[in-house]
Amino acid sequence: MALTQSQQLLQQQKLSPQQIQMIKLLELPAAMLEQRIKQEIENNIVLEEDHSETEGEEPTQISMDEYLTEDDTPSYKSRLNHFSKDDRPRNFQISGGRSLQDSLIEQLGFKNLNQRQKTIAEFIIGSIDNDGYLRRDLQSLSDDMAFTVAIEVDIPELEQMLDIIQHLEPTGVGARDLRECLLLQLGSHALDSEEKILAYTILENHFDEFVKKHYQRMINRLGTTEDIFRAAVQEIQHLQPKPGNLFSEDSDSAPYIIPDFILDYNDGEFDLTLNSYNIPELKINRHYLDVIRQNSGKSEQRMSESEKEAMLFVKSKIDAAKWFMSAIKQRHDTLMRTMQTILDYQQEYFKDGDRSKLKPMILKDIAERTGLDVSTISRVANSKYVQTSFGIILLKSLFSEAMQTTSGEEVSSYEIKNLLEKCIEEENKRRPLTDEQLMNILNDKGYCIARRTVAKYREMLGIPVARLRKEI
Repeated sequence: MALTQSQQLLQQQKLSPQQIQMIKLLELPAAMLEQRIKQEIENNIVLEEDHSETEGEEPTQISMDEYLTEDDTPSYKSRLNHFSKDDRPRNFQISGGRSLQDSLIEQLGFKNLNQRQKTIAEFIIGSIDNDGYLRRDLQSLSDDMAFTVAIEVDIPELEQMLDIIQHLEPTGVGARDLRECLLLQLGSHALDSEEKILAYTILENHFDEFVKKHYQRMINRLGTTEDIFRAAVQEIQHLQPKPGNLFSEDSDSAPYIIPDFILDYNDGEFDLTLNSYNIPELKINRHYLDVIRQNSGKSEQRMSESEKEAMLFVKSKIDAAKWFMSAIKQRHDTLMRTMQTILDYQQEYFKDGDRSKLKPMILKDIAERTGLDVSTISRVANSKYVQTSFGIILLKSLFSEAMQTTSGEEVSSYEIKNLLEKCIEEENKRRPLTDEQLMNILNDKGYCIARRTVAKYREMLGIPVARLRKEI
């Protein structure tokens, strides 16, 4: 075939590197933005933090005669306030706490173990999860020990060392499943009552039926009364399904949320600010700007190759710094513009935090009011938080679909979820309401909703099916 040439005119949309940088900055929450700015300062030599607001300020000298001659000292003279409006107290992460594994290894020191047994026990402890479970089978542990520490261990020896670990604190640690964990906890106490003996029998022989809540069938099979069976179930419910969590609850290194917006409501007026705490202000180092100015009058013929390369390098870094600072400012404007629109849309909710006052709101509603793209609103709402007087709220949680009642009124799905949750709280626990019964109740109240929608909302609320809500 002969080769031919043709000319075509095509239109394509491509994102520039600056636009990609802006999108990535927009997605970052406040904590990660601080790290991103510091990373850019390290990578770009012409960028530096702007300390101009605090540098060169001399403390005001106040004469002692003022205090001696004035009887009524104004309050502002006895109070030092050097914090800006954006400053807020913050918790600090403490990383010096002990882990569950450290506690178990420390307890091993009180056991009479030789060096081989201690090495095996420490290896098993290292395989225990933070919630206290050993989810790896013993054969895998035996193979790993042969490769990593060059110790040949058979399964019976591992079982023996695991039994020692399972008698450490917290009780139930080292269990391989929920049933074994509960049995370890229940067996650590004396079975000195009928309900405790029955609880142990239920866990040991009828665990699957207990999980599925086939209570009446178990009562008939065990030949016991309903009162004793109820007491046995309460004994089981008092046990800890995740023993490792008991240890981690006292840790001070739990993660916390840094809000991106701070919203105050006083005297009927809202005050919305962007949380810029600990986010450094940026500026371009004047030394590099002076270098550019000094060499701008020179012709290229008078400059050496090294000087030309240095000029090109500095210019590229200055351009990159300007683009980054511009992207930070654009991020600030986009966030404030979006949050202000959300605030205007949901004013009644932000007054007191009553979720029943949330209006139906989707991303498109905010996009149309701000003139921004839906994808931009999605990036803002996905990982940003606002601090209010009633708690820290994820922006994404404020968006909900609209449902129509029989009267034609549009209500938020949150209103239906609250009503669904209330119906389940007030139900007869001996005969919980099924999804179909809940659907009929909501339909009688004027909410047109299908059974599959009821099931979806119930799962979103973390509520199990009727059979698993049953109590005796």
